[in-house]
Amino acid sequence: MRLLADNGIVRKKSVTKLQQLHKRPEGQRQSASRWIESFTNYLRSECHLAENTVAAYRRDMRRFSEWLQGRSLNGLKIGDLSDYAAWLHGQALAPASVARHIVALRMFYKYLQLEGVVSENIAELLGSQKLWERIPEVLTPKQVDALLTAPARDAPLFYRDRALLEMMYATGCRASEVAHLRLRDVHLAERTCKCHGKGSKERIVPLGQAAIRALNDYLQRLRPELARRCAELPEWLFLSRSGRPLRREAIWELVTKYARISGAPAGISPHCLRHSFATHLLAGGADLRQVQELLGHSSIATTQIYTHVEQSRLKKVHQQFHPRA
Repeated sequence: MRLLADNGIVRKKSVTKLQQLHKRPEGQRQSASRWIESFTNYLRSECHLAENTVAAYRRDMRRFSEWLQGRSLNGLKIGDLSDYAAWLHGQALAPASVARHIVALRMFYKYLQLEGVVSENIAELLGSQKLWERIPEVLTPKQVDALLTAPARDAPLFYRDRALLEMMYATGCRASEVAHLRLRDVHLAERTCKCHGKGSKERIVPLGQAAIRALNDYLQRLRPELARRCAELPEWLFLSRSGRPLRREAIWELVTKYARISGAPAGISPHCLRHSFATHLLAGGADLRQVQELLGHSSIATTQIYTHVEQSRLKKVHQQFHPRA
């Protein structure tokens, strides 16, 4: 049996079946764009990946199709794929984005190998140089305060936008997690909320006083009015102007808008609030395992990227407790 395994994705196919597929005439094989569509359908239906994850793979593979310009998949060599990596760099993508595209390409080639489109997975030879380990963008506490107070009080959606920003910084939730929060997930009396993370994993995250006050104002002063604009009673926490669920893309636009108003550095995104949440917790003395649980990371190795930010605190601990400090 042959396995397709990457990030927990596994598929089995008999060697006999693979040999039959390898003999398929070139003229009977689908175009690259159709194989990409087939690949994303496979990820959704057989691997049961989250829709956001499938959409990310589709976007990455469409960029690959753009670079391919109709060339045959069978004719590509490792040198060609190296040129693709160089082309990605030339598109002014962030290093982490380039690394993600390469991971997507490896997955795609594993799928093509199992389907008999290619005889070997040359994408495995493509190095990513651990580009995803670059240091994330982090706001200072002063910059966070400026961002959270950026919504104008006389704006029609002030209470929603202020609650949204406070919620993101208070919980460290991803934009997609905030977009999927329901009313029943938020328990202001208990000062907690239930976040639905990647892989359908759930976690309970505490809420601070500032976030609770902002949420109370939004729930009492604005959300009922927004909910009445929808034909059916909405269950989502954050609503759009028309009373529908606030989309992840809209959350990105709002954070970018208020970051610009507050004078924050260029390129600030919802994920920067998540990075700042983790960094400020560690700076305050939180344990790495606790931060891992709050962020919903499966591996502590992912959380360790934030430990670079508080070297001064570690030096103080060393000076305080080490006998020869």
